[in-house]
Amino acid sequence: MTDGPAPRPTNTGKGARRRNELLDAAERVLLASGYAELSVRAVATGAGVRLGHLQYYFPTRSDLVAAVLDRVLGRSLERLGPLLDGSPDPAGPEPASLVRALLADQDDPALVRLFTELWALAAVDTTVADAVRAFYTAYRDQVAAHLRRRHPALAEAECRARAEVFVMLIEGAALFRSGVAAHRTPQTDDRLVSTAVALLTAGEG
Repeated sequence: MTDGPAPRPTNTGKGARRRNELLDAAERVLLASGYAELSVRAVATGAGVRLGHLQYYFPTRSDLVAAVLDRVLGRSLERLGPLLDGSPDPAGPEPASLVRALLADQDDPALVRLFTELWALAAVDTTVADAVRAFYTAYRDQVAAHLRRRHPALAEAECRARAEVFVMLIEGAALFRSGVAAHRTPQTDDRLVSTAVALLTAGEG
């Protein structure tokens, strides 16, 4: 009787902690060297572990990339939820405050670099592209839900179009506000916020 395949590590307790430590190392490689250098060997070296130890958790480069992607995008959705799920009534956040809170993520150079690498990777890797599209679909749907609460009579097509443009505006701004394509100024930030707020509030009052 032969032994079966080695059991995969669990996502609880010590296994979960070790897995997260390895993903931390993978993110450091991605930030420092870009996707081209994100190999299981480079991550094992960065984490100070044997290659076989890393492969116990992530057998292939694809498994490693998928896990990094899932964690990065999952964290972003967790940050978006509390901002967009609140009621749009006077007890909830003012639209300008909500927009500025969403833009605050772009003050983190590491986060912007991670997303820049993911966008580049999505252009050449269909699996990553599917995951990135799913993330932005979820983001758009959260904005659309916020708009429905604010404008119950808004036509569904208009609601989705506003949400789509809102996400394009906020996410596209990262390339310019972060210094990748340009540098922010107070004037452009004010115009960006007012344009995004108009998408959320046009027709009110």
